[in-house]
Amino acid sequence: MATLTSSQPSTYFDFRRVIHHNRLNGLWQAMSGYRLPYLGAVITLMISALAKTAALLLLRYFADLVGGAAQPIGGNLQSAFFYIGLGFVSLAALEGGFAFLSGRLAAYTAENITRRLRNFLFDHIQRLSFSYHSKTPTGDLIERVTSDVDTLRRFFNEHAIGIGRILLLFFVNWFAILSLDLELGLVSVIAIPPILLVSVWFFKRVTKAYEAYQEQEAALSTALQENLTGVRVVKAFARQDYEKGKFEKENWAKYLKGKLLLFMHSLFWPLSDIVLGLQMLGGFVFAGVMVINGEITVGTYLAYAGLVVWLIWPIRNLGRLIVDTSTGMVSYGRLLAIMKENQEDLESGKVQPTQPVRGEITFENVSFMYSDGETDVLRNVSFSVKPGQSVALIGSTGSGKTSLVNLLPRFHEYTGGRILLDGIELKDYPRRYLRQQIGIVEQEPFLFSRSIRENIALGVQRPVTDEEIEAAARTAAIHDSIMSFPDGYRTIVGEKGVTLSGGQKQRVAIARTILKNPRILILDDSTSSVDTETEAEIRAALNNLMQDRTTFIIAHRIQSVMNADLILVLDKGQVIQMGTHEQLVAQDGMYRKIYDIQTRVEDELEHELASIE
Repeated sequence: MATLTSSQPSTYFDFRRVIHHNRLNGLWQAMSGYRLPYLGAVITLMISALAKTAALLLLRYFADLVGGAAQPIGGNLQSAFFYIGLGFVSLAALEGGFAFLSGRLAAYTAENITRRLRNFLFDHIQRLSFSYHSKTPTGDLIERVTSDVDTLRRFFNEHAIGIGRILLLFFVNWFAILSLDLELGLVSVIAIPPILLVSVWFFKRVTKAYEAYQEQEAALSTALQENLTGVRVVKAFARQDYEKGKFEKENWAKYLKGKLLLFMHSLFWPLSDIVLGLQMLGGFVFAGVMVINGEITVGTYLAYAGLVVWLIWPIRNLGRLIVDTSTGMVSYGRLLAIMKENQEDLESGKVQPTQPVRGEITFENVSFMYSDGETDVLRNVSFSVKPGQSVALIGSTGSGKTSLVNLLPRFHEYTGGRILLDGIELKDYPRRYLRQQIGIVEQEPFLFSRSIRENIALGVQRPVTDEEIEAAARTAAIHDSIMSFPDGYRTIVGEKGVTLSGGQKQRVAIARTILKNPRILILDDSTSSVDTETEAEIRAALNNLMQDRTTFIIAHRIQSVMNADLILVLDKGQVIQMGTHEQLVAQDGMYRKIYDIQTRVEDELEHELASIE
């Protein structure tokens, strides 16, 4: 685990606290710890807006002074010009400086909120149940943690502060115009109410369109992620054209949804620009007539011309931001959907053991059904195994072998009966404790894109020595293969261990489990990808490792399970035969059929090999 330095402060925030609030209140709660800098961004923005307005009012005084409609302060025209020039420079510096500071504070807030949001989401997703991950596409999760979080960053950095800036500019400049002339102030805002109503109408529709667009983008990301992950399979079956067609279909759907979104934007902006442009032009004409009639001075007109631009421009952009804010709301809602998913409780349990388990396991009429409530995976499974014994599971694909062993570390919860571990109900143990006691070598081993050493040491939560790593690798019969690589144990394996052969990956996974030194072993067809000679080496090493450890072995070859203390034959989620190899071979049934077929195939193969020699 990486050590946090002073430049990487731990700023964990449980975003699940926001899920019970409405979206705006939830966003305010999410700003916890950064509200003060954000408030500073708003205040500095206000100062910048006031400086802009003050500069326009100073322009009015300067124009009237030049035209003779105003008198110089102190009666000295030269001195008045000097102070006016100094005032323009000071106000420009004030406006630019505080605008910069506001942007920095807003960016600081947005980046920190989204940084800790990403950290939370990554941690939260890791702690969600296996059932959630089995039904949720990986590409969709990646899209939410990257694209949706970035959209939310833009909301804090640009949209939220932008709305504040626009409202400040509008009210400051409108009050400034009212101070110049009441009629000008009223004429300048005639078109604003209908524009705001249209903006809200567009907001609701753009929200739906953007949500559909993001969902389709997630589908496109899923298609891309699956293709890149399975690129070997695609190439092996020469299915590039087929995959290309699938991707183009998803990409076309994204194009159509994006086109609709852009059409809605392109319909709104020209309409608002025309209406607000006419509003501005009408204001200029109205103010010009007032100058001709002598109702206002030229200086007042110049100030009004500048102020009305900063009155209309904010409203034009407010409509844009109201619509753009919908994207932030959609992304926030998509992130909330993840936050609302319950995490696995790794710590709680009625018992809090401090010593390793002995490994006595009893299944009593155990049944298991997936969360859809329709698929019976296991039905009324009963057997017992003593500490140190080995249990072999054999049966056809889909018979429930892997589902059965997945109940032990509580990857899933059994829905009927009970499982006892050392005489205690399995559900009474904390999940973390159970998983520390159980070592698993999966049927399809997963290796991270790290060094071989790091992959072997993954399951141990303490510093390990090179000697321990090497001993585990020797036991798994992978040491010599590792040393044949130029960098040895520091060799970086590719994504999912793609640079290693199937047998090498499986043996690294076995070494990882050996180093963990668990009390319960689960070997899920763990020698299926190795040759007969290597399997014999691994099997001999595992026989030593399995001593005094309860072991579950899932296999398809009878030779791999013959020495087990108990063999369970499963079919359609039920145990149809149970006993030792000798007992099961002596009786009619599925086990005897499998044994006869495999024995006959092996005899024929040996006969063919002998004839070739």
